[in-house]
Amino acid sequence: MNRRKILFVLGLFALISSFAYAAPLQEQNSIRLMSYNVRNARGLDNVTDYQRVADVINSVKPDILAVQELDSVTGRSKGVDVLDELSRKTLMFPTYAPAIDYDGGKYGLGVLSKERPLSVKRVPLPGREEARMLLIVELEGYYFGCTHLSLNHEDRLQSVDIIKREAEKLDKPFFLAGDMNSKPDSPEQIALNDVFTSLLPPQTNTYPADEPNVCIDYIYGYKGMENWSRLTNRGVIEEKVASDHRPLYVEVRLHADADKIFRTKPYLQRPIDGGITISWLTNVPVHSWVEYGVDGKLDQQLHVYLDGQMLCNNYLHTFRLEDLIPGQTYSYRVCSREIAVYEAYRKEFGKTAVSETYTFRLPTEKETDFTAVILNDLHQRKGLVDQISEVIKDVGYDFVVFNGDNIDDPGNEAQAVNSMSYMNEKVGAESTPVFYLRGNHEIRGAYSIGLRDLLEYMGEKTYGAFNWGDTRFVILDCGEDKDDGHREYFGLNDFTGLRKEQGAFLRKELSNKEFKKAKKKVLIHHIPIYGLGEGAYNPSFDEWGDILKSAPFDVALNGHTHRFAYHPQKTIGNNFPVVIGGGNNPQDATIMILKKKGSAMTLQVLDVNGDEKLKLEL
Repeated sequence: MNRRKILFVLGLFALISSFAYAAPLQEQNSIRLMSYNVRNARGLDNVTDYQRVADVINSVKPDILAVQELDSVTGRSKGVDVLDELSRKTLMFPTYAPAIDYDGGKYGLGVLSKERPLSVKRVPLPGREEARMLLIVELEGYYFGCTHLSLNHEDRLQSVDIIKREAEKLDKPFFLAGDMNSKPDSPEQIALNDVFTSLLPPQTNTYPADEPNVCIDYIYGYKGMENWSRLTNRGVIEEKVASDHRPLYVEVRLHADADKIFRTKPYLQRPIDGGITISWLTNVPVHSWVEYGVDGKLDQQLHVYLDGQMLCNNYLHTFRLEDLIPGQTYSYRVCSREIAVYEAYRKEFGKTAVSETYTFRLPTEKETDFTAVILNDLHQRKGLVDQISEVIKDVGYDFVVFNGDNIDDPGNEAQAVNSMSYMNEKVGAESTPVFYLRGNHEIRGAYSIGLRDLLEYMGEKTYGAFNWGDTRFVILDCGEDKDDGHREYFGLNDFTGLRKEQGAFLRKELSNKEFKKAKKKVLIHHIPIYGLGEGAYNPSFDEWGDILKSAPFDVALNGHTHRFAYHPQKTIGNNFPVVIGGGNNPQDATIMILKKKGSAMTLQVLDVNGDEKLKLEL
């Protein structure tokens, strides 16, 4: 075998070895705790190798780590600050606690953490052969302690009493880890277990590293503040050489405070067909339900079951209230109870968050009056949303239509939720239902398909029709503003097929009873079919032009161009008035307010100062 092959084989062996003791993937929303007596990075082969120890730590990927037996600039370590060396190789914050002076430097223990500690406390512990130390660091949601107890039995018992007293002073969950130099059935371990829970079973031996036959390393959780749960992932890492102890780890989940469970307020969607959808998101996995009723009561509950199993342990919650009575005012609130542990035979729950009580109302079939706000092309401009909310706050609207290009090129869920929830709160979507229509920008971005999880559109489709009282609304989805074959779409679009599908829907809609008997008829879509501009790509006109040329709509409401425009009936081939909303800057943004009172319908277009740009009697 030539030298290159030998080096390749050795490198491959080293790579395999470095992953042989890797811990499982960390559970979501958890903290991974680790403890490791590193013996100053001197392995059982008597080689001091900081990188080898760092590789072990990096393979486990702890959030925080208790490290014992550390030199700081001693002669033995040749002037190396061992914790600092490990800190740089693991990219974690070091916190050192020297226990004794040794060989020109210090000797003690430390903590490595991904977060910078908020506070640090060093508490001396007894040790006849050498002084000992308890190090406690404070993190945002918990405290973490590291210790290395004496070899002397009496000193260990005294140390346990000191540790208990320190634990009683803490106001957050407290986890303790370290080399306790005592077996699980020892008096000091029995005393510790009065107030701490050992998070690994006692049969998980940790010493000596090559053939462990005793457990003397532990990770505990303090019983005095039990708003935390141990998760499934835990164990001793099978590393036989890097130190004389094996490292151990465990994952825990901190229970959320009740006021931190909700990620968004509830928001109402699709108030049609005698039902309404209530959605919200949480920061932690939960079991959720809706409480609702009429006359101010909350005497009904809705839980969601799927194939006989409750839909829970999730973050996104969508509840459809059906068989509601039109004209009745309903009260409701949403409830989410944290699920801290969801295992086959073990469940643990945290606190329950309960929203404020909100109200909503569905119109009756014969109702004539309503007010709707239509917004387009906000492009996630929060300042613009703020200005618009000030203009409409006293309007008294019944629902809001976001007519496309409002959630701009969503790249991930966080971006989409942030934009959506901001707009929802500003228009009061917890009590006033909202309709989201797709524009061409909602179609772009890695999370564009994922918007279906957040937004109901018209149910199964991004187009459809609904009644609000005696008015019929028809919603269309024009797709992208370029041909499906455009190089930017990489062959992943088929909006030609979607438009053909909507053509069939439109023909059926224009001939059905619901449409014909409606007193007023409103068409809404993002990209204008009429007034788009000469030479512009307009496949919707090619697909739907013949269908709409004699359609009896009272008005069409559009966006996309970022230029406000009004085209009276039959001025550009349109059989109905066309109003196109403005853009995403305060200078050209618009607000459409559609009102119906009795048999009269008006459309008012305002700028963000509340000044009127257009008023139509329809």
